[in-house]
Order: sequence, then C-alpha cells, then structure tokens
Amino acid sequence: MIISDPCVVSLTWLLTDAQNQPIDELEEPVEFYFGGDDLLAKVEEGLDHHVAGDEVLLQLEPEHAFGDYRPELVCFEDRKLFPEELETGMAFEGLPEGHASQGMPSDVLYIVTEIYPSHVVLDGNHPLAGMALRLKIKVRGVREATEQETAARSVGNAAITLLDAGTPPSRLH
Repeated sequence: MIISDPCVVSLTWLLTDAQNQPIDELEEPVEFYFGGDDLLAKVEEGLDHHVAGDEVLLQLEPEHAFGDYRPELVCFEDRKLFPEELETGMAFEGLPEGHASQGMPSDVLYIVTEIYPSHVVLDGNHPLAGMALRLKIKVRGVREATEQETAARSVGNAAITLLDAGTPPSRLH
C-alpha cells in the first residue's frame, strides 16, 4: 500500500541535530495516523507516496519542526510557588497560581531550567525549538485507517507523537 491521506504508517527513526548528534531513536515500530494530527506537516510531506521498506531522510528547519526559540517565553518565578521537591527538567502546564509574570501564555508547558534559593527559571519553549533537525525514517508498514482513527485524525495510542510546532513530544532523550 502506498502512503496517502488517510492511512496509518508504522515507523522507526533516528532523530539527530544538524551536527548528527543523536537526540532520539525509535527502535520499535510505532503507528501514526497519516493525514491528521500525529505527524509534523514536513514529515508527512516527506513520507507521501512511499511504501513499506522505504527510508526517508529529512532536514527539518525550526519553522518546520518546533519553531524558533522565543526568549519571551522564559520567565522567573518565586521559589515559594513550587513544590518543595523541585528538579531541573520538571514540567508544569501553565504558570503556578500567584505567578508574577505578566502576559505569559497559560496554555504552554513550562520546563524548569534552573533553580535558585529565591527563584525558579521556567522556559515555555519546546526543548527542540530553534534547532535544525535531521530525521532518518524507516517505513515499517502501511495500512488503511479505521473509521475511529479517521474520525479522531490520530491513532490515539502512539507512544510518541511528532505534532505541530510548539507541542511537546511525549518522549525525547
């Protein structure tokens, strides 16, 4: 079967930065809905009309992946607003209640990047924002999408998703 909208593709991949330093490797095949919400548009464009067994090499510039790095999404909040057990790398959906940062979006996942006795540094950028990425994809299988998958525009149970810019992946090393 040829990859075309709508269908479900089973993929493995190696994701690296522009200098070929590994970022993530998907060794076991995972299914993604093609033509919906599971994959970045540039990834779908690269996979279109391929078949099982094909390898696709993609260069993703920031605007086609997770966007440019936006320094205005970095803020400082009082340490007292956070749980006692706080670690770098922890993520919070939105800013804590009582936050001081004005004009910051509330629908963003903020990552703790630094912890000081008096304050915490939060970054609302995707961890891969501003990075050019290389993606080596192996198509392991292609099948027709079910009615449920087509209605949802997603396989729904994918362990990993490559969504539109600004949406955090569920697993990255």
